[in-house]
Amino acid sequence: MTSPYDPSGVRPVIGVDAGTATLREADHLIHGLLGRLAPTADVFACTHLHRTDERRGTTVSLALAEADADAVWQELVTTLPEGAGLALADRTRGPAAAVDGARLAAAAPPDSGRAVVYPGVRHLTGTVTAADLLDRTAIERLVVMGASAAELPPATEVMTQDHVRPEWRAGVLTLTLVPAAGGLLAPFEVPNPTPCCADHA
Repeated sequence: MTSPYDPSGVRPVIGVDAGTATLREADHLIHGLLGRLAPTADVFACTHLHRTDERRGTTVSLALAEADADAVWQELVTTLPEGAGLALADRTRGPAAAVDGARLAAAAPPDSGRAVVYPGVRHLTGTVTAADLLDRTAIERLVVMGASAAELPPATEVMTQDHVRPEWRAGVLTLTLVPAAGGLLAPFEVPNPTPCCADHA
């Protein structure tokens, strides 16, 4: 599956700082926003840790199809609370500190970011194979923590726990895996204590 950051598919990115403190809160915000926005094409929605003297929290980026960017921007302006910050290219909205956070979020992918929603994520329920992860989603690289960089056999089974959060690493959407029960692998990040917004999966 082609990354949206290839020259043939660069997308506009909206940064959002809505004051969310934790990854779980940011995941909930993403699912809630996308449920209302209903973009016409696939979206990459990521979280980004934001650490400054003024605020420690989690911001969000939404990488969209060009055709959706204006409509999603307008919907966010009317949907998010007044204190939220938004940034899209030269456009901004909100208090200065929140806009600064939103700008950083918009500029982060594809160098960094934890992907919550991405093309193919709906396929990642139950147990899947390494081939499923690479062929049916936007995930481009699988890494097993503590193991060599050798490529995983396509039939290697991965227990998703319905919670798969790959990360952008220098332009490559990468999923870190760890050994799990029964000789399977599982994503390094586990749902804690239960998957956020399970009804959105």
